[in-house]
Amino acid sequence: MAAYAVKEMFLTLQGEGLQAGRRAVFLRFAGCNLWSGREADRHKADCQFCDTDFVGTDGDGGGRYATAEALADRALAFWGKSLEQTEVRPFTVITGGEPMLQLDAPLIAALKDRGFEIAIETNGTFAVPETIDWICVSPKAGTEIVQRAGNELKMVWPQPGLDFRALQEWGFDHFLVQPMDGVGYIDTREACIAFVIQHPRWRLSVQNHKMIGLR
Repeated sequence: MAAYAVKEMFLTLQGEGLQAGRRAVFLRFAGCNLWSGREADRHKADCQFCDTDFVGTDGDGGGRYATAEALADRALAFWGKSLEQTEVRPFTVITGGEPMLQLDAPLIAALKDRGFEIAIETNGTFAVPETIDWICVSPKAGTEIVQRAGNELKMVWPQPGLDFRALQEWGFDHFLVQPMDGVGYIDTREACIAFVIQHPRWRLSVQNHKMIGLR
């Protein structure tokens, strides 16, 4: 790969899912296969409810990284070092857009060489390498999901056309339902709470980072 296009990279706390509250370097790749990122295209996109800017490389820590080593070094610089952290394995969340458009074996190896534990947040339309430590799949209705196993399945809800009964037959350790953000959020939140009450195999996930003012 000639270069990695990164929208942004920053040190924060993971805001969603089973890893919520954990110190993490977020590495957000530019680009997605389900939406161009342009508002003019949203109505015809395979995913029409995305709440993330993944277009371009102009975010904090963003840019084009020529090699896997350069990108991994930058991620490690964001993690930083201190006496308190010497026994803590660095943790990165690879996201997007759709990170599997760019995440490859050289970058995984470079991050591992620097001690990183790697998590990915993906739409599941590409197979995820087994070398990833934590796999979170967020399926979108009407798309072909090929990654049907992992650590957590995060279903943004409600999504017409998404069969949660079929999803819970897949090989995930945890099943989470998360309110769709945007207009009508209070209603979607209440719908998710009611969903979990009715379906106890599922767990409620909320976007904690937005509640406490983090990215």
